[in-house]
Amino acid sequence: MKRKVLIMGAAGRDFHNFNVYYRDNPDFEVVCFTATQIPDIEGRVYPKELAGDLYPTGIPIESEEKLIEFIKEKNIDEVVLSYSDLPFQYVMEKASIVLAAGAEFKLLGPKDTMIKSTKPVISICAVRTGSGKSQTSRRVLDILRNKGLKVVSIRHPMPYGDLVKQKVQRFASYDDLDKHECTIEEREEYEPHIDRNSVIYAGVDYEAILRQAEQENPDIILWDGGNNDFSFYKPDLSIVVADPHRAGHEVTYFPGMVNLLAADVIVINKEETASLENIEKVRKNIEMWNPTATVVDAASPLFVQNPSIIKGKKCLVIEDGPTLTHGGMTYGAGFIAAKKYGASEIIDPRPYAVGSIIDTYKKYTHLDKILPAMGYGVKQMKELEETINRSQAEVVVVGTPIDLTRVVKISKPHVRVTYELQEIGKPNLQDVIEEFLSRNSLI
Repeated sequence: MKRKVLIMGAAGRDFHNFNVYYRDNPDFEVVCFTATQIPDIEGRVYPKELAGDLYPTGIPIESEEKLIEFIKEKNIDEVVLSYSDLPFQYVMEKASIVLAAGAEFKLLGPKDTMIKSTKPVISICAVRTGSGKSQTSRRVLDILRNKGLKVVSIRHPMPYGDLVKQKVQRFASYDDLDKHECTIEEREEYEPHIDRNSVIYAGVDYEAILRQAEQENPDIILWDGGNNDFSFYKPDLSIVVADPHRAGHEVTYFPGMVNLLAADVIVINKEETASLENIEKVRKNIEMWNPTATVVDAASPLFVQNPSIIKGKKCLVIEDGPTLTHGGMTYGAGFIAAKKYGASEIIDPRPYAVGSIIDTYKKYTHLDKILPAMGYGVKQMKELEETINRSQAEVVVVGTPIDLTRVVKISKPHVRVTYELQEIGKPNLQDVIEEFLSRNSLI
């Protein structure tokens, strides 16, 4: 008899695990997905066009709040946890709930979920959301292209719209962002590649995405990871970013510790703003758990357009959404810049919040002085815009990785904060990548 399966997810790793392990497997029946972390993704259906011949009506996506109910009502045999950036305590709480309800609890690993490319793959992953994968990916991309190599990047999924249309997405221009109706979170990851005239793929079906990307005949495939998930592709060089602002999390979060243990190279980022004690704590954990990894020290210095307008002003600070929400941070680059350049006050955005932005603050109670750049659809983007413009701020400090004014009209003076990775001392990423390229006869 087929084993009945429930996949717990957040519209990313869950779909990938289904596609590569369960989709055409006659030994299993995936009864439903459950969803969390991302607003408004439950209540949909994983479509028949993507689910395959075994699922002619598709697969329902339900709220994770119904987990126990579904296990019992549908007589589920196994539950597969398939999302990321979770404290170890949380993972085992979910495991205990599943086991108590009568089902088996399961985690799928790299052997069953990593796809092998015909091209060399460099993966950029992290121990926590918001550690600095994006600027690390940009730095690696720049090094490779300066060597004259053709690089195609592939981003961890963020499929929050029409899943059939999003099966394979190719981004090479700003028009592509509009064509695919990208959320703010998606734009934060794709725009910097477009700014570099570099192609980046994403979507839902990562086997199909990889094979199309390979048709562009790149020298290197660059995996640009999401959250603290491990790569969907088998890496030939694994680079992992650690964050000393959350020292200790590299060995207490899933699957970030998987990345730490499997890394060839570990970048300790943000050293310019972290304490020496926390930097050394991360370094000692690396020495304990992965002593053969190459450790690169790095900073992510801020670059602020017209910083003088911050001084003496009441500032509203907007930061990258995922870093603040499931990443658990209480501040980011915008907050640091506002403090550095003399804001008289960083105002509390909560009294001005509307709609789903209110719900975000109710769910993520650690947030008080910061506005996360939530924008998972046109309606939420409008609610973000209204929240910003209702505030009593004299200046808006935007710490997201994109030009937010492309999608949100800000009626107040505003300043953009950007950041790039800069290595400190030796070894650096240039050394690491040159050795990798030489070993693979690419230079």
